[in-house]
Parts: sequence; C-alpha cells; structure tokens
Amino acid sequence: MQLDPAEIKPAATRLKRARGQLDAVIRMMEEGEECEDIVTQLSAVSTAVNRAAYLVVSTGMRKCITEQGPDSLDEKRLEKIFLSLA
Repeated sequence: MQLDPAEIKPAATRLKRARGQLDAVIRMMEEGEECEDIVTQLSAVSTAVNRAAYLVVSTGMRKCITEQGPDSLDEKRLEKIFLSLA
C-alpha cells in the first residue's frame, strides 16, 4: 500500500529533525566531545527515528483498515513489519 506524502508528513518532519541531530552528533565526535554527551544525543536520534517508523506503520494500518476493512491486514506481513522495527 502506498501512503500519501501528506499522511506521513509528521514522520518526515521528525526524520528531518533527527537528521539535524545526527549531523550534530557527528560534529561532536569529530570535535572530541565527551562520550556521555555523544551517547545521549545518539539515543535521542535513535528515538526520533523509531517514532517516525511507528508513525508510518500506524498510518499505514489505519489507512488499510479504513479503505479495505480489518480483514485486509495480513498477520504475517504485520509481524514482519513490527519485527523489522525491533
């Protein structure tokens, strides 16, 4: 199923913010910042990316149920998607 870009705009916005955070982490590493500060920022980037992924999955599930009904969700396919996020 293809999602409309407007439907996943919040996820794209979150990823753009994460990209900026990741650039800052790289700069911190190149400038020799404290390890603890780097790890803290890496954790923030990771969380932002994970939340964006969950937004995409939930949007897709909502669209699938709305347009095709609850029986359209294939268990194996859903399991594969969720496991890929783990």
